[in-house]
Amino acid sequence: MRQLLWAGCSQLLPQVARLCAPKLSVTTAVATPRHGPWPTALLATSSSSPSVPSGFLQPLAPGCRAPCRWGSQFNVPPSALLVARPVGICSMMRLPVQASAEGLDAAFVGVPLDTGTSNRPGARFGPRHIRAESAMVRKCNSSTGAAPFDSLRVADIGDVNVNLYNLPDSCRLIRESYQDIVASGCVPLTLGGDHTITYPILQALAAKHGPVGLVHVDAHTDTGDTALGEKIYHGTPFRRCVEEKLLDCSRVVQIGIRGSSYEPDPYQYSREQGFRVVPAEECWMKSLEPLMREVRAQMGDKPVYISFDIDGIDPAYAPGTGTPEIAGLTPAQALEIIRGCKGLNIVGCDLVEVAPMYDVSGNTALLGANLLFEMLCVLPGVKTL
Repeated sequence: MRQLLWAGCSQLLPQVARLCAPKLSVTTAVATPRHGPWPTALLATSSSSPSVPSGFLQPLAPGCRAPCRWGSQFNVPPSALLVARPVGICSMMRLPVQASAEGLDAAFVGVPLDTGTSNRPGARFGPRHIRAESAMVRKCNSSTGAAPFDSLRVADIGDVNVNLYNLPDSCRLIRESYQDIVASGCVPLTLGGDHTITYPILQALAAKHGPVGLVHVDAHTDTGDTALGEKIYHGTPFRRCVEEKLLDCSRVVQIGIRGSSYEPDPYQYSREQGFRVVPAEECWMKSLEPLMREVRAQMGDKPVYISFDIDGIDPAYAPGTGTPEIAGLTPAQALEIIRGCKGLNIVGCDLVEVAPMYDVSGNTALLGANLLFEMLCVLPGVKTL
């Protein structure tokens, strides 16, 4: 039993642990499994320093490589067959946590902001709960064959330190953080946060790539102008993006839009800009694969951003959100949309508006975690096994 535990824990330490970790009295090396050598585990024993309890994993020392699978140059989520799911720091898919995006092909990053929310607050806790529920997400996509962790180097780079008392300043902090991420060549996959955050993210991405196409799944178009005299909140990000020419308006599609409105034609602004609007009723009781074939043709090979508001999903499946609207998309349709983006030149993605306190089951955060995994699986360069 102890040998099995050591083998599992070894996945959480780098192969060069003996060189990087503090000197400890160590146990015998883990037996080599038949599939290949595991990294050597270092565990504190009864003769270790009193400050290091017996049996505890040691933290990574500066300069150590991130944990990886045997024989792999990539980070791989540890298997629950060897490492219990509650073990370790809470990171997206229990991946290694890095301080920056340097050296990564893709990174999960949290933006715990809900200052722009117009109804129920709580999306600031979305990233934390999505990470917790992501412990159930495994490394292979058995439906599509995608193997992102055999293709890309991925890690969790933590959260943007937003200013909860100043929304414009939070936008500045987000924009500057994402400028650093994209400058490193890394594709960000964002855990929101309310939908305000997409505006500064697209500012950073457009500064590198120019105007981008947009696949936007939502119950709302988020193209309002002002509310209570303010021009920045979660109902206005895409109007601000149009005004700053961050979007290639001929390559914008909004899917799942629905709900009551203050105007007789709430989609007028979007259509005037050249967006394709697909109301939810056009999606009811049908596969969205034909729609996504058309979307792929519309997007071409130019840069595309995916922005997925969890309220695009019907609240029967995802009640944990601030502005729920009835009669939305199903989780299966959400998968069709994201998987339908395979082959596009995706430069970033986000999953926003998870407010976990309105769903004590955790299902909304679990759905969000799986959708982010699906986004990772369709990034350029991901191999299919």
